[in-house]
Amino acid sequence: MAITTVDYDAPSGLSRYKNTDSNETKSGVKASSGTIYSIIIDNTANAAVSYLKLYDAASGSVTVGTTAPDWIFKVAASTKVTILFPEGIAFGTALTEASLTAGGTAGSTGPTSDMAVTILYA
Repeated sequence: MAITTVDYDAPSGLSRYKNTDSNETKSGVKASSGTIYSIIIDNTANAAVSYLKLYDAASGSVTVGTTAPDWIFKVAASTKVTILFPEGIAFGTALTEASLTAGGTAGSTGPTSDMAVTILYA
């Protein structure tokens, strides 16, 4: 996995999580509570719909395909989307992500090509 986390200096006080190899393998974004302000999902390498699933749980508590995601973002084939949350969306425990080919809780197959996911959070 190619994961980077960058902390931005004042005035934003935000951190950026970037995973250029997001797939069915869960990845921990943040190990404590926080707020998401934006998500960029790049599915341009795939000819099929893919789903970014976010879990309000530590990565050790998530079983992809069994644990119900708290948020699911459907991304059309061959597209890149930016989702903004000006007021932020809070997560209370931790934040974990995975990219899959099926929506809902079930499904443990990753996209043919990995997606790139960037999350701006505090």
